Amino acid sequence: MKKQGNYILLHFIVFIWGWTAILGKLITVSAFDLTWYRTGIAALSILAFLLYQKAPIRTTRTGLLRFFGVGTVVALHWIFFYEAVKINVSVGLVCFSSGTFFVSFIEPLFYKRKIIWYEVFFGTVVFGIIYLISDTTLAVKPGLHYLLEAYLNPNQAVVIFSLLGAFTSALFAVLNGRLVRTYDPKTITFYEMIGGFCFMTLYFLLTNHFSISFFQLSGADWLWLSILSVACTAFTFVVSVSIMKEISPYTVVLSVNLEPVYGIILAWLIFHEQMHLSFYLETGVILALVFGNALLKSYFRKAD
Repeated sequence: MKKQGNYILLHFIVFIWGWTAILGKLITVSAFDLTWYRTGIAALSILAFLLYQKAPIRTTRTGLLRFFGVGTVVALHWIFFYEAVKINVSVGLVCFSSGTFFVSFIEPLFYKRKIIWYEVFFGTVVFGIIYLISDTTLAVKPGLHYLLEAYLNPNQAVVIFSLLGAFTSALFAVLNGRLVRTYDPKTITFYEMIGGFCFMTLYFLLTNHFSISFFQLSGADWLWLSILSVACTAFTFVVSVSIMKEISPYTVVLSVNLEPVYGIILAWLIFHEQMHLSFYLETGVILALVFGNALLKSYFRKAD
């Protein structure tokens, strides 16, 4: 019964995450600036929660290094993810669903399991469809992104950023799956947010990025950042890491593939993003492969 409750809670978290792409597009600052603010506000929110609960926040030096390492991966994930959705929410979210297939390769390396042949096949088909999606003509405003801007057109950029975001998402999901065996989920999330914040701060200091205008955000940006950092980050990260005691990293990443469904629907309702019919057909095939993969995995596990 407890495990069923965790599945319901996981689905609720995924629904909340469906809003992260929407909020990322509503926030006017760059993906880099957004990540700095998000990690900082989330860390402060979790700290306030830990102090309210009078929970211990001390940890070992080894644990701190691990948390900061994973926090850096989380920061990179958000940079890539928001670079993509600022170009186009729908395309970015669909390509992001490739995370399931990344984790199918990463998880065996950390848990010493065999790579499954049908996951390789499904992954190959998914990446082929993503290549077709990269040919989608996007109506975007110039200057919305600047990472690799001189080398890629918007269609290529949104796909590459999304794939990098999916890979880093799969990586930190697997790493957290190992950390949660030893450390408290709230402690893990708190120090990972600090780690991501420190990584971004160091990068900004080295590149002289900070300025007076950097801190002059609009009221709307502060509102969306607060919702994104507190509700969609501090709360969801603590809970998602916690339930990984009962649910495998693969199942978590698989469930996250519902995020594109929610995000695309919300993007259509809020931003009126209209894609070609072929895009929705290709999206349907990707999602069918993702869930078909899950059904096959469940079938073979029962057969064993």
